[in-house]
Amino acid sequence: MHRRFLLVLLTVLLSATAKAQSQLSLKDAIRIATENYPSIKAKTAYAKASEQLVAAARKEQLPNVNLSIQQDYGTINGTNGPLYGFGGLAAASSGPALAAQNWNAAFGALYLTNVNWEFFAFGKYREKVKVAQQVWQRDVKDLAQEMFEHKIKVAAAYLNLVASHQITRSYEKNLSRADSIRRFVIVRVKNGLIAGVDSSLANAEYSSAQIQLTNARDKEQEQKNILTQLIGSEDAGFDIDTAFVSRIPGSYSGALYPESGHPLLEYYKSQIAVSDQQSHYIKTLYYPAFSLVGVWQSRASGFGNDYVTDQTHFSSDYWKGINPNRSNYLIGVGVTWNIMQPVRLSKQFSAQRMISRGLQEAYNAATLQLKTQLRIADNKMNNALANYKEAPVQVKAAGDAYHQKSVLYKNGLTNMVDVIQAGYTLVRAETDRDIANNNVWQALLLKAAAAGDFELFEEQL
Repeated sequence: MHRRFLLVLLTVLLSATAKAQSQLSLKDAIRIATENYPSIKAKTAYAKASEQLVAAARKEQLPNVNLSIQQDYGTINGTNGPLYGFGGLAAASSGPALAAQNWNAAFGALYLTNVNWEFFAFGKYREKVKVAQQVWQRDVKDLAQEMFEHKIKVAAAYLNLVASHQITRSYEKNLSRADSIRRFVIVRVKNGLIAGVDSSLANAEYSSAQIQLTNARDKEQEQKNILTQLIGSEDAGFDIDTAFVSRIPGSYSGALYPESGHPLLEYYKSQIAVSDQQSHYIKTLYYPAFSLVGVWQSRASGFGNDYVTDQTHFSSDYWKGINPNRSNYLIGVGVTWNIMQPVRLSKQFSAQRMISRGLQEAYNAATLQLKTQLRIADNKMNNALANYKEAPVQVKAAGDAYHQKSVLYKNGLTNMVDVIQAGYTLVRAETDRDIANNNVWQALLLKAAAAGDFELFEEQL
C-alpha cells in the first residue's frame, strides 16, 4: 500500500513538472523565434557572406603573380611571314627558315614568372572596398530589421492567442450557465411546473452555447498554429501564460517619435549609403590605370645554337632539352585608358544618383508612416484604457442582471426569453472585458513597433 502511494505521488509530481515545462511565456516565444525562424537564419547567412566579400574586395588590390612551366617535344621548322595567334590557337615554334621541311625533333621548356600590379587607379579599388563594406552594413541592418519585425509579429500572435484563449474560457462559462439552466428547466417541465416550450428554448440555448464554444476553440487553435509557425516549430503542444494581461502595462504614456535608430529607417539609410558609394565607384572608372609589370623567363632547348647551319646539331635527350640555358627579364610601367569609358558610364552614373534620390524619398515616406502609426497607437492606447476602466462595470452589471433573471425565473416571476437575453448580455460583457485588457497591450506593442523600441513593450512583461 505504501509503495502504491509513492508511485501515485511520483506520477502526480512528474505530470505537474511536465505541465510546467510545457508552458511557453511570451519572452521565451520571442527568444526561440529569433533563434529558429528560417528567414532570420537566412539573413544572418547573407550578412556573413557580405562580410567575407569585404575581405575579398580588399584582396583584389594585390598584384597578379603568374607562374608557368611547360615542357614540350616537337620540331622547330620556321617560315618567313606574318602570324597572329587568334584565341591562342597558334603554335609558338621558333627556328630557322630552312629551304625544305624536316622532322628533326627535340625537347624544349619554358619557365616563366609574371607580375602585373595595377598600383594606381584613382581610388578604384578603395571605392570598391567601401561599396562592399556598405553592402555588408546594409545586410546587417536588414537582419536587425527582420529580427525587430519578427519580434513584433510573434508578440502580436501571442496576444491574439491569449485573447482567443480568454474568449474560449468565457464561452465555457456561458456553456456551463446554459447547461445549468437547461437541467433546471428539464426537471421543472417533467414535474409539470412550467410549460414544455421552456425546455425547447433551454435546449436551443445550450446548443447555441456549444456552437459558440466550438467556434471559439477553432479560432484559438488557428491562432496557436500561427504562433507555432512564427517561432519556427512544428510542436504546438504548449500552454501560454495569460496572467500578465490581467494587469495593464506600468508605462504607456509619453510622446515618442521614430528616431534614426529605428531598424526600418536604419535599413533605408543603409540602402542609400550603398547607392551613394556605388556612384563614387562608378566615377573612378572614368580614369586611367597605372600598372607595374615584371617578367622573368628561362628557356631550354635540345637544338644547338648553330642548328641554322648544321641541321644535325640537335639532341632528343629529355634532360638536355629541359635544362634552361637562356634567361631574360623585363620590368616596365604602363598606363591604360579607355577614353570612351566616361561616355559609356556617364548615364550609369546619372542613373545611380537617381536611385539614391528614390531611396531617400522611400526613407521620407517610411518616416512619415511611422509618425502616423505613433499617433494611431496613442489614440488606440487612450481608447483601450477607457474601455479597460469601463469593462469591469459592464461585467458587474451584466452578472447582476443575469443572476436576478435566473432567480426570478426559478421563482416563476419571469420567462425563459429574459434569462436568455441576460445570458447574451453577460457573455458579451465578459468578452469585451477580455478584449479590453488585451487591447491595452496591443496598443503598447503598436507604439513599440512605430517607435522602433521593442524594449518599450518587453520590459513591461
